[in-house]
Amino acid sequence: MTKEYKRTLITTALPYTNGPVHIGHLAGVYVPADIYARYLRLAGRPVTLIGGSDEHGVPITLKARKEGVTPQDIVDRYHALIKESFEGLGISFDIYSRTTSKIHHETASEFFRHLYDKGEFIEKSSEQLYDPEAGQFLADRYVTGECPHCHHPAAYGDQCEACGTSLNATDLINPRSVITGAVPELRATKHWYLPLDKWEPALREWILEGHKEWKTNVYGQCKSWLDMGLQPRAVSRDLSWGVPVPVEGAEGKVLYVWFDAPIGYISNTKELLPDSWQTWWKDPETRIINFIGKDNIVFHCIVFPAMLMAYGDNFQLPDNVPANEFLNLEGDKISTSRNWAVWLHEYLADFPGKQDVLRYVLTANAPETKDNDFTWRDFQARNNNELVAILGNFVNRVVVLTHKYYGGEVPAPGAFEQVDREAFAEMEALKTSLTENLETFHFREALKDAMAFARLGNKYLQDCEPWKVVKTDPERVKTILYVCAQICASIAVVMEPFMPFMSKRLAAILGGLKLEWPIIAGDSIIAAGTVLGQPELLFEKIDDAAIEAQTKRLEDIKKLNAAAAFKPEEVLPEIKIDDFAKLDLRVGTVLECEAVPKANKLLRFVIDDGTPGHRVIVSGIAQHYKPEDLIGKQVIFIANLAPAKIRGVVSQGMILSALNADGSLVVAGPTAPATPGAQVK
Repeated sequence: MTKEYKRTLITTALPYTNGPVHIGHLAGVYVPADIYARYLRLAGRPVTLIGGSDEHGVPITLKARKEGVTPQDIVDRYHALIKESFEGLGISFDIYSRTTSKIHHETASEFFRHLYDKGEFIEKSSEQLYDPEAGQFLADRYVTGECPHCHHPAAYGDQCEACGTSLNATDLINPRSVITGAVPELRATKHWYLPLDKWEPALREWILEGHKEWKTNVYGQCKSWLDMGLQPRAVSRDLSWGVPVPVEGAEGKVLYVWFDAPIGYISNTKELLPDSWQTWWKDPETRIINFIGKDNIVFHCIVFPAMLMAYGDNFQLPDNVPANEFLNLEGDKISTSRNWAVWLHEYLADFPGKQDVLRYVLTANAPETKDNDFTWRDFQARNNNELVAILGNFVNRVVVLTHKYYGGEVPAPGAFEQVDREAFAEMEALKTSLTENLETFHFREALKDAMAFARLGNKYLQDCEPWKVVKTDPERVKTILYVCAQICASIAVVMEPFMPFMSKRLAAILGGLKLEWPIIAGDSIIAAGTVLGQPELLFEKIDDAAIEAQTKRLEDIKKLNAAAAFKPEEVLPEIKIDDFAKLDLRVGTVLECEAVPKANKLLRFVIDDGTPGHRVIVSGIAQHYKPEDLIGKQVIFIANLAPAKIRGVVSQGMILSALNADGSLVVAGPTAPATPGAQVK
């Protein structure tokens, strides 16, 4: 039997403040967490939604160094941007704070000191890379070198982004310091480690025996780690940016960001509720839910719980950790470093007033059980074909008809017929399914249930045809539109967790409807006699131009990324000048150019090469040029290449072209007009 709790504490993974928030973050963590928090509030159940920025760690110092500013400048900039973006999307945090706050430094320091005083840490010295020119130890991201696995030349000290392998900085071949470019040295340094192996039996019992209901990806990843055997994990780093390690002899050392960041959940709760925060963390009647992405499963299910176990003092462990998989963008992995993302702040600027559309699409396409893909065409289709054509259309028709027949006043119903009772019964069944899906974190299915109210409304309205019935049985139309008003009111309520802006507008149209979850289908959710507001469009179509602008932006980013990643092919073995002299390179002017029939890559050229008969050359560049664009262009070709028959056409040479980073071809030609047939020397 599921335990009943007095309250629910919801935490969300802390976004890292070295960049803005993108749709992958939203789909994985923040939209699901907000849906659940809003549902609990609607149901009248005490809930607190905790969020905040993760503002320590090496990537922030690297970005600051690159821009010539301080780490504080970086985190101030992105914390403000992220917080404002979340507010714009309607993520309803009770607090959104940060790990550079005074209360967080105090809380994290006290947490470390408490474990230190209890003897929960292991002190170990080890050899780590040291930059002799900078005079400091190098954290993983301060070291680059050749990956020992795929031999990518610019792997980081913690991971190779080319092949995805996790690394230690000492694994790199020919390592270099990011700070000075110097070759690092190995030097001894002391750090503190949390012995995860000590807590392995307790973690194994808590997870593997106590939480078999967790999502498969979460449970499976935890089991894999536990089966491999847990090892002590460092909780400190040699850095100047972060929470200083609060013990003697720890100068120049800070708390490792993975240890520091989750304590932010506690410090942010203390900041919000200074007098009652312990009730939310230490009372067994509080249910704690951690919303995270799959890359944070180990930290939230193994490392942070081990920290809480080590601390003691009745800190409660999370009851569930509903982690999602990753969201891709147009078939490619979202990447901050490659700018391959849809950034939330840019979306809000490009699509003003369409916050709910993004929330809807990200939920409908949520990567709950496997990686999923966001495409702009799907975004447009879901808006136009579902939100506009189904939900918005139904509500608008009901409000228009109510104004047309009854001056905008919800009519009192007569006797309910079978079709009415069936509609109420289906609403009740949908509410039951919707509630179950929300309670078990199946938000994608829950959204389908919520949209089914609008689909039901459209079918009911179409079946009943009040615009026809009004001519013969106007009393019956009162009942039909009363039922339709109840469906509209239900939509306003059940959609609030998913699309809060729309629900608020719809509630206003429905005469100031109070939004609360305990809907009883068939009862008067909206009372007869309620005066409806004027009809207005809840959603508007998104045209092709808006989508094409977004896809064009991504195409441009892809080209920039290809250019940045371009590496010339290795130079072929050396040749003598006599070998080169064997090639007769000439300039020619294109007189004719046409596609070769039944060959999508080939073009047939007639080239003025200075000879009376001209020259025919077949070239495989049809996917890069339109034939008409090449007529009149001067090209360089190999004149003394042996003729070859290609698709029935005798080709008398080869046109030279260059292969770009993005795979496109550029035909080589003289830099200034040249006489056809002139030799290239």
